[in-house]
Amino acid sequence: MRNAFAPLAPPHMHTLEPDQCEQIHLASLEVLRRTGVRVHQEEALELLRSAGALISDGDLVRMPASLAEWALRQAPSRIGLCARATDRIVVPLEGKQVNFGPGSDCPNYLDPHTGEKRLFTARDEVDCIRLVDALPQMGFVMSMGIPADTMTESETRSGHGNVYRQQVAARMEHSAKPIVFGCDDRADCEAITAMAAAAAGGADRLKLNPTLLLYSEPTSPLQHSQTATEKLLYMAEHSLPIVHSPAPMMGGTAPATVAGGLVLGNAEVLSSLVIHQIKRAGAPFVYGTGLHHMDMRTSISVYGGAPEFQLARVGVAAMGQYYGMPTWGYAGHSDSNVMDEQAAADAVFSVMVALMTGTNLIHDVGYLEAGLTTSPEMIVFTAEVIDMLRHFRAGIELDAEAMAVEVIQRVGPGGDYLTDEHTLSHFREFWQPTLFDRQRADTWRSRGARRMGDRLREKTLAIMDSHQPEPLPDSVREEIGYILR
Repeated sequence: MRNAFAPLAPPHMHTLEPDQCEQIHLASLEVLRRTGVRVHQEEALELLRSAGALISDGDLVRMPASLAEWALRQAPSRIGLCARATDRIVVPLEGKQVNFGPGSDCPNYLDPHTGEKRLFTARDEVDCIRLVDALPQMGFVMSMGIPADTMTESETRSGHGNVYRQQVAARMEHSAKPIVFGCDDRADCEAITAMAAAAAGGADRLKLNPTLLLYSEPTSPLQHSQTATEKLLYMAEHSLPIVHSPAPMMGGTAPATVAGGLVLGNAEVLSSLVIHQIKRAGAPFVYGTGLHHMDMRTSISVYGGAPEFQLARVGVAAMGQYYGMPTWGYAGHSDSNVMDEQAAADAVFSVMVALMTGTNLIHDVGYLEAGLTTSPEMIVFTAEVIDMLRHFRAGIELDAEAMAVEVIQRVGPGGDYLTDEHTLSHFREFWQPTLFDRQRADTWRSRGARRMGDRLREKTLAIMDSHQPEPLPDSVREEIGYILR
């Protein structure tokens, strides 16, 4: 008989048993042993050579299985990201704790004031940062757009220029939440971590209480560029967290099957981890691959509610958990061009998968047009979905108070629970929406017949207009300005 005082386990999902994860692991080891990876960075090549990898054809690295398995044993199973200038962990990357945040570097902005898409500006970036700071469902802040108005013509032609450093400075100015950042190169890493160290009270305190995590990528299939590898080595050297997540595209830069994509992406992550751990054993590393597929009718990279995309998320989460490492994933994004029914369906599907798999660090909330457009309204809508589905995932309590046998006895047949003290104690535990409407039609019409889109725009603009983040101390602001100059 079930223990009457045990809670029901929270709902969860997985598609890969440990022996199936082992199959993918062993297949990836074969890829590293037989096929190898190209490493276009001299220090990494020397580290790999000294650790026993075979290097041929200049930069083709083949690794024995023992090297990848050694690296897996070194990597920590827990990473905690702290609020700005504190030792308080607010984004725990461990077990099956799930933390959500926005996506990065969209060129376009879906303006909630006009409903029109246009180029992203620095003002939009600040508005979006303050929006994310205000939403308790968002655990971290990430760059949501590339401000076109802060880039010179040469920077626009050549890449991002100094914009990554300015983005991080803006996030530090307008939010106390941990920062996930991207950047161009090692010099950017140095400047950005110097800014974070200024706010943390020094480099040693930043290492102990990290407030930032770097998002970077190897290149599929099976390549490590010089720039990406230099960033990987820098973060390892300073023991600061990184997710070095490839983005293999099934049918384009990866085999046209989910299993084949998992094997290739896993080999890319393992080879990254080997380089990272040889540089500094035990440095914090988050497991993840952005496995997706090509739509052969349109040749676009699918980034929405496709079942294959979500199955890939489940498989990646299973592999990271099999290795006992913090995991990286996606939710709150869509291929839709506007905040419509398609975007809403994609948000619900992806958030459910993220929560049910227990992926630790979930980014890209607010992405539309497959990552080309940021929508503040998509961020606010997804926050509501996260709140709703977290309540679902919490499961059902089965203690004596919850099963209420004595309450049922007290009220009796035909009685009234509405005024019973048990109801007064517990009714607030039921989830209450802030966007979803439960009114009947007559009341809804009498109150203006406002659709979800109307309510969503109202709420989004109200937060953007009213929220005031915790200010950055003047001394830290001055030091960040000095670093930027």
